[in-house]
Amino acid sequence: YRFLNFNMGKLFLIPNTLGDSNIYGVLPSEVIARIKNIKIFASENPKNTRRFLKQIDKSIVLEELTFLELNEHSDRKAVEACLPYLEKEDVGIISEAGCPGIADPGAELVALAHRKAIQVVPLVGPSSILLALIASGCNGQHFSFKALKNFERQSQAENRTQIFIETPYRNLKLFEEMLQVLHPQTLLSIACDITTENEYIRTMSIQDWKKQKPDINKRPAIFLIYASAGIKTR
Repeated sequence: YRFLNFNMGKLFLIPNTLGDSNIYGVLPSEVIARIKNIKIFASENPKNTRRFLKQIDKSIVLEELTFLELNEHSDRKAVEACLPYLEKEDVGIISEAGCPGIADPGAELVALAHRKAIQVVPLVGPSSILLALIASGCNGQHFSFKALKNFERQSQAENRTQIFIETPYRNLKLFEEMLQVLHPQTLLSIACDITTENEYIRTMSIQDWKKQKPDINKRPAIFLIYASAGIKTR
């Protein structure tokens, strides 16, 4: 398994507004400051990205920036073409609306960054899915909680990522159960203490997780599993 490569750039996940709203009323000032320091951006529509950056700060010189296009038509080579930029400096992914990586082609670049042990940094911003959930009054405690094998089978059959949480003091027990139950090639992502100085986000296969034990005991964590179509789940 690989440790994070701190000699390379970071991949920042940059949120966008959900509609025609004031950026400064939606994005935190620290996030805006981070965006201003990034010189390379990957997005579905570079034209819209340029407009977004000008709304943040009219003094930004667009000619000094690099724009990479990643959309639903981008193949694997187009995604991998972004890697040389990350080997030198930070890259930001910007969604057309909300947070990147959700129903968004940027997820493929994020997955590549994890495979290359490049640090992925999600920046705080609006997500229509979570905002709708917390405003609904419906059960957000276990909104997608099922048995692990059912999670895995459904992920594979429907090509979806399964997301769930557990009480922090049960994190390690759940982690050990996943190592025993899930297929070695199933991907497991653990996101812990998001937005804090101790933020920890790693995505690896179950067989790679067996080589290391994450420090997640009694820490708020989100678990995500994804089983590709090519593996044979039991």
